[in-house]
Amino acid sequence: MPKYILLANFTDQGIRNIRGTISRAEAFQAMAEKSGIVMKELCWTLGRYDVVAVFEAADDESAAALALSASSLGNTRCETLRAFSFDEMRRTLSKMV
Repeated sequence: MPKYILLANFTDQGIRNIRGTISRAEAFQAMAEKSGIVMKELCWTLGRYDVVAVFEAADDESAAALALSASSLGNTRCETLRAFSFDEMRRTLSKMV
């Protein structure tokens, strides 16, 4: 399954309600599971982003739907990146003309 990296920042609402971040993360993981998405890692981070999640989804649409669902709750703004493994990158490079 394709792998994705979700980068999130807390909104003003999210930071005001920071004490609920664990329960919101658990709800996010339940949303992902319900959508058939496999959550690999979820981390709170220092620096430019507040939260980073790594997950596998069947396709780009499923990954986007998860990010939109999470952002629609108003606690985070998300950016989703498609990540390529070594094998996927090898196949991609082999198609170069």
